[in-house]
Amino acid sequence: MTEPLLNISEVGKAYPVYRSEFSRFASWFGLPIKPISEHWAVRDVSFAMQKGEAIGIVGANGAGKSTLLKVITGTVRPTKGTVSAHGRIGSILELGIGFNPEFTGRENVVLSGGLLGMRSNEIEAAMPEIEAFAEIGEFIDHPVRTYSSGMSARLAFSLVTAVRPDLLIVDEVLSVGDSYFQHKSFDRIRNFKEQGTSILLVTHALGDVREICDRVLLLDKGKVLKDGRPDEVIDYYNALIAAKENESLSIDQKRRRDGWMESRSGTQEVSIASIKLLDSHSRKEIGLLTVGQSAILELEAVANASVDRLVLGVQIKDRTGHVVWGTNTWHTQQVIKDVEAGSRIRFSLSFDCDLGPGSYSFSPALVSSDTHLVDNFEWIDNAIVFDVTNADKPYFIGSSYVEAQFNVEKA
Repeated sequence: MTEPLLNISEVGKAYPVYRSEFSRFASWFGLPIKPISEHWAVRDVSFAMQKGEAIGIVGANGAGKSTLLKVITGTVRPTKGTVSAHGRIGSILELGIGFNPEFTGRENVVLSGGLLGMRSNEIEAAMPEIEAFAEIGEFIDHPVRTYSSGMSARLAFSLVTAVRPDLLIVDEVLSVGDSYFQHKSFDRIRNFKEQGTSILLVTHALGDVREICDRVLLLDKGKVLKDGRPDEVIDYYNALIAAKENESLSIDQKRRRDGWMESRSGTQEVSIASIKLLDSHSRKEIGLLTVGQSAILELEAVANASVDRLVLGVQIKDRTGHVVWGTNTWHTQQVIKDVEAGSRIRFSLSFDCDLGPGSYSFSPALVSSDTHLVDNFEWIDNAIVFDVTNADKPYFIGSSYVEAQFNVEKA
C-alpha cells in the first residue's frame, strides 16, 4: 500500500486558561504563573489521507474543525501528536488575510505567492490566469484597501489555486463572495479532484460535502465522533443536532442491502408503525415508478405517549443525499392536536412522480412543529427507497420532469 499523502497521528491542541488577562500577559514574559486549567480544542485526532481522496470535516461551531486545519497547515503547533504530509499543499483558511492593504492586488500576489512557496517565474507565468479568474479588472493595480471583501476573496482564491496542489485544504471559503464566485470556485475545486488533487474540506454546506467528498469526519468537542461515508456521517450529524436538544433521543444506523444508509432517531413518544409506497390506482405496494405516475405514500403512526401536537414531515432525496423536495403538515396547516397515548393516525400523501430517472428515497419525520429541533419523536432517513424509469416521455436529463414542449417554425 502506498504511503498516505497526509497522516495525522493522535494530534491534540490545548490552550492554557489563566485567571485573568494580566496573568496571561505576564506569562508571556516568563513569569512563573501557571494556568488554572487547559482547554483542548482538538484531542487525540488520527486519520490518514490517500492521494486523490476527498475528505470532509463537519461539526458544530467550536468542535475544533478550524483548529485542526491550522495544525495540519503548520500555522498552529500541536500540543501533542504528529502531522506528516508529502507533496505540494495549498491551503485556503482565511481569504485575504495577509494581504497588505497599501499594496496593489498585483503586488500582493507577488508577495503572498512567494510566501506560499511559489517561485518568481511561476508567479509571473500564472499572473494572467490569476487576473482572469479573479475578474476584478483594473482593481488588480489598485490598493487592496479599496477592495470589497468579495474582491479580496476572489483574488486570494485565484492566487492559492493558480497552481494545482497535491493537497488542497479549504475552510468555509466557499461561503464568501457572491453566488457566481462560489459556483466558479467550487467548479475549480471539483476539477482539481478529477485531476488527482486530494481535498480536505471544512464547511457547513452539507450538500457540497455530499457532492465532492469520498469520506467525512464528524468532530465533536475536539474528537472524531464518526468517520465514514458521506451519507452515513451527515445523516448521523443531522440526528445528533436534534439529540443535543433532547437527551432521551436515540440514534441508530444500518446499511441496507441496496447500499442506502438508513438512519433512525427520536424519542419514540410517537413512532412510525408502517410506511408504504402504493400505486394510486391499484393500491398495490410498489418500488418502481415511471415518470408521471400517480402514487401514494401511506404512513401510520402510533402514539406511545400523549403529545400536544403532531406534525409529519417528508423529504425526497436523490442517490447522493440531496433533498429534491420536502414539506410537512405544519406548512400545509394540518397539525394534529391533543394526541392521546395509544391512538393511531394514518397519513396519506398523494403525488405525481415528476422525477427524473434514477434512485430516490422517502425520509419521514414525526415532530411537533416545523422543525425536528424542538421535538423529534421519530425521524427515519431513507425509510423507503424507490426507482424511477422513463417509459413514455421524451428523453430528458436531470432530477425533475418538466411538462415542456418546443414550438419550432421557420422564420
